[in-house]
Amino acid sequence: MILLYFFVGGVSLSKVQIKVMDNGSLRVTGEVELIDMDGNVFETKPTFSLCRCGLSSKRPFCDGAHKGKFQACDRAVETP
Repeated sequence: MILLYFFVGGVSLSKVQIKVMDNGSLRVTGEVELIDMDGNVFETKPTFSLCRCGLSSKRPFCDGAHKGKFQACDRAVETP
């Protein structure tokens, strides 16, 4: 799980959580602005999933097309 905090003048504005789902999407919770490389803004909800398998017909959003077809790499392991 990745937690991102945004600060302006030392004050926290919002907290965003990105949860890496096993063999699935990236689950995003929090207020974020999702923009493509051309500057186009995607409409998002307070919680949404991003595709990481490339099979979704709604990219960059997940539509569940990965189920039974996508095998993610092993989880990252912290080294001592």
